[in-house]
Amino acid sequence: MTNVLIIGATGTIGGAVRQTLLNETDDQLTLFARSASRLSVSDREKVVAGDVMKDADLDKAMSDQDVVFVALSGPLGQFAKKIVAAMDRNNVSRLLFITSMGIYNEIPASVGSNGNLENNSFLRSYRDAADVVEESDLNYTVIRPGWFTNGPVDYEITRKGEPFGGHDVSISSIADFVKNAVADETYYSHDSVGLNTK
Repeated sequence: MTNVLIIGATGTIGGAVRQTLLNETDDQLTLFARSASRLSVSDREKVVAGDVMKDADLDKAMSDQDVVFVALSGPLGQFAKKIVAAMDRNNVSRLLFITSMGIYNEIPASVGSNGNLENNSFLRSYRDAADVVEESDLNYTVIRPGWFTNGPVDYEITRKGEPFGGHDVSISSIADFVKNAVADETYYSHDSVGLNTK
């Protein structure tokens, strides 16, 4: 059994990861969200309402965690700095962080290179977050999914430095990858991976 903190638990990816971990593992989940009152929880879950920019809120949520999973939008570079610092303060080492494909200009023309950072400044905060995570002393995995679909679990993994393999990936595939990374702290440890439908 693993204690997993989900930061961004009310979002699309956070919700999918939550359901996969509940359905397919015996992990204990802590759900961190601004609007935590929207969540009804099982006996394997607890809810922490909080703001990721407030150290006290993060410290409360980090207590006794084994893995931190992050799926947020907004100023991700700032969020990543706060989360990394909180993990260091609370001696939590395993971080799984969702960013986006294209942050390393790794999308080939055949997939749609207009989705790369050099052509899409919207990705800057995702790259900033990835840089913060990769420069940390944590046991991290940066996850760069393609565009979300509602398909079945069916995906391939590319590593940093390799061309991205496809435009889309199912939400269930992202959740499956996270489940594997929660279960094995060496799974793509200190790596940045792209996820796309096979």
